Amino acid sequence: CLLSSASLRVCADDAEAWTFVENDVVKLGVKKSSGGAIGWFSLRGSERNLVNHYDHGRLIQQSFYGRPDGSKWAKKNWVWNPVQGGDYKGSPATILEFELEAGKLYVKTKPKHWATGEDINEVVFEQWIELNKEVAHIRYRMTYSGEVSHPKHGQEIPAVFVDRSLETLVIGQADGIQEYRPGFPNEYYPTPRHWAAYVDQLQFGIGVHVPQADRLTCYRVAMPGQKGACSYFAPLSNFAIKPGMVFEYDCYLTIGKLDEIRTRFESINANSNEK
Repeated sequence: CLLSSASLRVCADDAEAWTFVENDVVKLGVKKSSGGAIGWFSLRGSERNLVNHYDHGRLIQQSFYGRPDGSKWAKKNWVWNPVQGGDYKGSPATILEFELEAGKLYVKTKPKHWATGEDINEVVFEQWIELNKEVAHIRYRMTYSGEVSHPKHGQEIPAVFVDRSLETLVIGQADGIQEYRPGFPNEYYPTPRHWAAYVDQLQFGIGVHVPQADRLTCYRVAMPGQKGACSYFAPLSNFAIKPGMVFEYDCYLTIGKLDEIRTRFESINANSNEK
């Protein structure tokens, strides 16, 4: 590991194409064999990774949707869909830049079309990661240089896939919390406090806060230990991708007990309201 500041360490595992950043509390890993998307988030010193990185469609990553284009995901009709990790057949997206600057891990990626596996040259994804105690702050940017105007779609900001043992979805409400046990297919819920978390039976888990999102979609598939099992949710924003568009948003991740997750995210909400 390289010590890049008083509390931030950077570690590389070339065999698995991982790069990790960690401080005294948490450890976060990006998977260079999956477009530099986030594939690991744990407490420091723990081998319990809460992020599901089973394939290029899992992870915590950027993914956007556009018009029907005749593509098929397996035998299912699909749409224009740039994905940070890669395609469903196993081809990774291309990392264009990868660097650590000013204590932040930066990744620039050319995404793959999820269904066709083609490079989507008219889209560039960028990702800045910075750790602050128990919270990872990620800033995402999507730049579109294409000439096609796509229709409005519920966009994942971002897609979040976690370990299937985290089976209870908790959503922050104006007067408390609401708990769900999602099934399959997709379910949809409002997120008035802009955060949600998946926790296990001991109320330990991972939370995601996206100030720009006021609803989410979610599901869970298979059972813990089974092939492809996962818990999923994605904060959503409904918009159309148009020529010349640049879309940016902030995402905050944290890990811990449910009451800790809630306290941290409500602190972010309070600080935002004061500005």
